[in-house]
Amino acid sequence: MDNILEDIYRLSGILSKLLPIEKEFQDRLDKKIRLEFNYNSNHMEGNTLTYGETELLLIFDKTTGKHDLREYEEMKAHDAAFELMKDWARDYERPLSEAALRYLHKILLVRPYWKEALTPDGQPTRREIEVGNYKTQPNSVRLQNGEIFHYASPEETPMLMGDLISWYQEEESKKELHPIELAALLHYRFVRIHPFDDGNGRISRLLMNYVLFKHNLPPVVIKSADKKNYLFALNQADAGDIGAFINYIKQQMVWSLELYIKAAKGESLDEDGDLQKEIAIWKKEAASKKVNGLHRNDGLVYEIYHNGAIAEMFAEFEQQHRQFYDMFYSNKFYAYKDNTARLTLEELTEEINRIGQRVAVKKNEVNEFNPEEDNFNSIWVGVYLSEYKYNDKKTFGVTSQLQVNLEPYNYIVSHGSRVFFKKDYNQYLTSEERKFIVTESIKDVFKQIKTDSRK
Repeated sequence: MDNILEDIYRLSGILSKLLPIEKEFQDRLDKKIRLEFNYNSNHMEGNTLTYGETELLLIFDKTTGKHDLREYEEMKAHDAAFELMKDWARDYERPLSEAALRYLHKILLVRPYWKEALTPDGQPTRREIEVGNYKTQPNSVRLQNGEIFHYASPEETPMLMGDLISWYQEEESKKELHPIELAALLHYRFVRIHPFDDGNGRISRLLMNYVLFKHNLPPVVIKSADKKNYLFALNQADAGDIGAFINYIKQQMVWSLELYIKAAKGESLDEDGDLQKEIAIWKKEAASKKVNGLHRNDGLVYEIYHNGAIAEMFAEFEQQHRQFYDMFYSNKFYAYKDNTARLTLEELTEEINRIGQRVAVKKNEVNEFNPEEDNFNSIWVGVYLSEYKYNDKKTFGVTSQLQVNLEPYNYIVSHGSRVFFKKDYNQYLTSEERKFIVTESIKDVFKQIKTDSRK
């Protein structure tokens, strides 16, 4: 008996003495396994949901983050497939069949979609992925060494899948293989055929755990962080050393048994460093995304205000509103830095000059951003018209605000809730754009006055 199997028997003996697990602890364990299996199996295949986002989706049925809809769908579908697989394992009268695997594939992939692929001679192509059916085209892959690895051909697949099911049923009846060995072999043989256009890795891991659950063993979770060793073990099996892959699966079972024992004892199931690992991975991914554009600073605000003629636009905005002043008993104009009002546009201009001229404009190197040189979040002007003169039944007022919101990498010009333009800090408003903004703002105000005057 090998050393890993000895550890498995020892840990199984410890666990058996702790059974049954209290309901509270069992619920905590079930949640942990559910999240670990769904997150890792999908993440290994390119799904970008984080562990926390996976928990939010599966446990609380809520979403966060900016991901493609398909990534949320496939996580939910994988969870449904995991539960279905456990139901099958508990039904001892239900044999594993090809029809069941095709149905599992349909549950897992949800609906057809297009995916990048390789032709048999290694040329890139795109292929529509069918759900619930065996492949109709070769699904070769390029290995790390550049070679093309060919799985079973579409013509061979139906026969090989029939042989696989027959082999599994025969091995189950003989009871000669340890369940972990049988589970690992079923996983490998299925992957070697690669019967579907996509989803084969996820199906193989579901199948492996189908065998383990059927024999009342904990499931095996292949951690996405260990993907390199997992693929290496599969490569060793391809080279003829199937024992290397079986041993790899046995090693993962040790983790599962230790987790079950901790749960049975009521201990915490959080693993040391898990959160730190996730943060480190996320930071690495975030840092790899280059931000194109200048980061806001006082000098850039000064430049767009003067060279971009925002000051002229503000002045024209106020001047155009004067044609409505005689229709109201009261009118006021304010200029704002963030949410603090200045009485005149000249006061706002003086403040922008005083702050902005101290900073040399940085036209490159986004990472040179200095928080001490970043004193603006918005600049805007507002005209307030109060007590309309010509409606004695119901007087009203009108508020008109032209805003320039200064975002970190761009500025946005809007009138009330209506957004006109979004520009980078090295892009200025043209004279046509400024005229358009002021004209449309006045149209909005005029429309509001006419509407309210009829009430």
